[in-house]
Amino acid sequence: MSEYPLLKLGTRRSPLAMAQAEETRRRLCEAHGWPEEAVELVSVVASGDKVLDRPLSEIGGKALWTKELDAWLADGLIDASVHSLKDVETVRPESLLLTAILPRADKRDRLIGADSIAALAQGAIVGTSAPRRAAQLLHIRPDCKVVTFRGNVATRLGKLAAGEADATFLAAAGLVRLGEDAVGHPLDQNDWLPAPAQGAIALECRTNDAAIQELLAPINHAPSYAEVMAERALLLALGGNCHSPIAVLCDHKDGELTMRAAIFSMDGAERVEASAQFAAGDLAAPAQLAAQLLESATPAIRAVFGGPQ
Repeated sequence: MSEYPLLKLGTRRSPLAMAQAEETRRRLCEAHGWPEEAVELVSVVASGDKVLDRPLSEIGGKALWTKELDAWLADGLIDASVHSLKDVETVRPESLLLTAILPRADKRDRLIGADSIAALAQGAIVGTSAPRRAAQLLHIRPDCKVVTFRGNVATRLGKLAAGEADATFLAAAGLVRLGEDAVGHPLDQNDWLPAPAQGAIALECRTNDAAIQELLAPINHAPSYAEVMAERALLLALGGNCHSPIAVLCDHKDGELTMRAAIFSMDGAERVEASAQFAAGDLAAPAQLAAQLLESATPAIRAVFGGPQ
């Protein structure tokens, strides 16, 4: 009887999620000197992958990406879940613990359909279901029209090819992980702020499972962990939800984090930005930055904050 698997990893079944799970398995096997069969990938079609004709915020929010995997963890069917962290709710069950973050990939968005935001045709139709992308676009180019685009990378590129929009956005990290390095044009992250935790793969396990936490610990990348936990602390303090346009860029250097964050009104007409520098692991500083943003926010911006994320 085989001694394997030593670890069961749960993942969504989308091509990108599977690529992220494969990367996680490779890193675990390298860290522990295991053969590939030591880590089993257990996949599920998430609720969020089943309904693609409406924005996520209208059908249940980010929990639709995690609820099946959460249930499997609770039932002991898997030992840990692999998540794209930007799709994970800010408030998680106390029974679950974000244990490890892989080295963060490219944080930028890529624009597909034009070389730059400025190069979009007058009145261009741009497909996205992300409030952050829509608001940032309309803040810069209020002449553009936003239409809902959901689905995996291939689905969205197919919609674009079919003429449903003139352009769309995709995360650079996801394209690279799918081997689509040449697709689209990267947007300068200093001018176009990414989503919180963009480019981060997270591993989550049961809070009371010290043995699994010990197995996952060697692949945790401390600088990436510090960045994303600070960004999630900002989200929590802002009281944002799936309708809230929030953009943030956090960079780690020599134990210090530099954070720039912006919040918008839904139509992108109004924008507030602030920045801070603080020690890695200081989660009070992002909360203070959030308070500064909300204090400066107009009523139209504050109207889309204050609920659970």
